[in-house]
Amino acid sequence: MTNSEKHVLLFDFDGTLVNSMPCFSETMYRVINEEKLKYPENIIEILTPLGYRGSAKYIIEALGSRETEDALVTKMHEYAYDGYANDIILKDGVWDFLHGRKADGYSLNVLTASPHKVLDVCLKRNGIWELFDNVWSCEDFGTTKSDPNIYLSAAERLGVSVGQIAFFDDNLHAVKTARDAGAFTVGVYDDSGKAFTDELKAASHLYVESFADVRLTI
Repeated sequence: MTNSEKHVLLFDFDGTLVNSMPCFSETMYRVINEEKLKYPENIIEILTPLGYRGSAKYIIEALGSRETEDALVTKMHEYAYDGYANDIILKDGVWDFLHGRKADGYSLNVLTASPHKVLDVCLKRNGIWELFDNVWSCEDFGTTKSDPNIYLSAAERLGVSVGQIAFFDDNLHAVKTARDAGAFTVGVYDDSGKAFTDELKAASHLYVESFADVRLTI
């Protein structure tokens, strides 16, 4: 990126900005296990970029749930809300990094699979809501982060080319898709994706253990 192209940052939420993956995982396992469905070992890695609606569709089509999408999404909201509203906190270094980049003139934006019902309340409680120019859920685009078009659409809404966006995410599938779409990708370590660390490093233009380690030259 050139100096004139370095000011648009796009962040995932779960596992990237906040320590929410245990809550997300618990919610999804609870929904799946209620019907005693069989699932692959990497089920959380699969579901993470899909959002609640996409996850519900996957659970029905791939795992054989007999519930409707609406019923599954309602359960996910119900099971996850308390954690996001009351307990989940920022990951190490996030507060300082965001405030520092805001002061430097970067445009900060969120693109996450989490629905606004849990996303917005968590960002506000943690005191970072006002730092973002846009807070988007996949539901705002009608697709998932496994679809390259979501990154192109985000770029269009931001008024930049997708190559001008630095996209931060802890999920391997999302990082691969964003990179294929043309974004500069920053892989962020999270315990939930520990088994895929090497792959995430390889898929990312830049990889960081935490936001305290980020030294932006983009």
